[in-house]
Amino acid sequence: MRSTRMMTASSSVPVLLILFCFAGVSLGDEQLPCLPRQYGGTSFVCVCNATYCDTLPTPQVPPEGQFLVYTSDLSGSRFNKSQGAFSAFRSGASREAVEVVLDTRVRYQTILGWGGAFTDAAAANILSLSQPAQDNLLRSYFSSSGLEYNIGRVNMGGCDFSWRPYTYDDVEGDVDLQSFALQPEDLQYKIPVIKSAAAMAARPLILFASPWTAPPWMKTNNDYIGYGQLLPEMYQPWADYFVKFLDSYALENITFWGVTAQNEPSDGYIPFFSFNCMGWTPAQQTAWVGEHLGPTLRAHGYHDLKLMILDDQRIELPLWAEEVLTDSIAGQYVDGIAVHWYWDAMSSAHRLNTTHHLFPDVFILATEACEGLTGSAMALGSWERLEHYAHDIIDDMNNWVTGWVDWNLALDMEGGPNWANNFVDAVVIVNKETDEFYKNPMFYALGHFSKFVQAGAERLDVTSSDLQVIQVTAFVNPDQTFVVVLLNRSEEEVEVTVNVEERGTMFLNMPPRSLLTALFL
Repeated sequence: MRSTRMMTASSSVPVLLILFCFAGVSLGDEQLPCLPRQYGGTSFVCVCNATYCDTLPTPQVPPEGQFLVYTSDLSGSRFNKSQGAFSAFRSGASREAVEVVLDTRVRYQTILGWGGAFTDAAAANILSLSQPAQDNLLRSYFSSSGLEYNIGRVNMGGCDFSWRPYTYDDVEGDVDLQSFALQPEDLQYKIPVIKSAAAMAARPLILFASPWTAPPWMKTNNDYIGYGQLLPEMYQPWADYFVKFLDSYALENITFWGVTAQNEPSDGYIPFFSFNCMGWTPAQQTAWVGEHLGPTLRAHGYHDLKLMILDDQRIELPLWAEEVLTDSIAGQYVDGIAVHWYWDAMSSAHRLNTTHHLFPDVFILATEACEGLTGSAMALGSWERLEHYAHDIIDDMNNWVTGWVDWNLALDMEGGPNWANNFVDAVVIVNKETDEFYKNPMFYALGHFSKFVQAGAERLDVTSSDLQVIQVTAFVNPDQTFVVVLLNRSEEEVEVTVNVEERGTMFLNMPPRSLLTALFL
């Protein structure tokens, strides 16, 4: 049975501070701590409501020769801040210390950014809160006192995280799309939330859209779900559908940076698949993109729209990319490759590295991830799920991925709504009955990257003497601040030395089961 008892964490919250915040007293740019609550997980959630929410103000980087460190750990820390100074000497650590070496001269991919999905479910959950609580939730993600997300994904038509299956034109045989129309899910839910987020965002917000299925009458099985593909005679109407969608959102003053050709095209080749899907092979996607979608987008003025292929598991790489991108017609329209994380444990990140080197001018973007597909959907306060996220992000970054986009921005206490009962976990969970929302540890995993690694940053060369103990990735931002992110999944405190040419050595003690971000000039 879930307990709602408040716990005392090692990162204790001053009682006076809590009273001030609940009284509405402003504390300026001071970092407000987590209000922890235990729900029986390995760690706790941080509770936010209409009058209080923990914050992470934009850091003031110390002068050269010093560094900031932000730490989150299993024992209770959430973005705990400390400051240190570089040492001119490498000696001083024990023989067991893990040595990290950062080479600021060797640079790799440029970062697009970080974000989450404005699904129907996420928007409905956010809007179920009081206005002040809604504002605190969106500020937590997008504002200068939050994670400073800069990417949003939007479902084009219905997906499983809708409360009904639908498309924008469910009128049988309407090949001219005369009945195409945005739905209440767009006009009353997603669009208002997107606009609120954009107004609060500290960084310019870029959006990309993904379709789950064409209208059933365009498909071989005449259904939203199951084994079904797009009828060849519907290739052009389906391309026109994309333009209708983009034009309709433009009339609502929302412009898209990109689209993916199809969410998880392999799903539509799975018999009895249980939620919205449409199947494509690489050859089919090549023909449709080259002969229909690409030319249609260009003909309607969407020359700068970023078109991404795959939007599925990286186990499909590099073969999927090879078939589409080596086609002289389709390849000219494709800007990026979108990947999901669900089968990452069964496929090496080396597939990403191989794909990049085959197609170095085509970016790779991680476009979906969530926990809860196996075991319990909900695991409030799970530290293991933070570790899974942080491990995957580091692995992706070190293999040419340019950004990482989470799945639903917010779900309810059951992991929905989801019309197909495909409930999962989320970084933020909304409890509309108490007008609260809960930040899972995964929220802090994402923040250790998104807050500090800006769009336009470049990944740097960095090595760890013991990758089994300490995983690491590093970046330089456009403003020339340097960021090093380290993950310790062991049960022991670990001494770490970070050697940076022309600056010296950082001596760090990483707590057991901890995630750390260092920031310096």
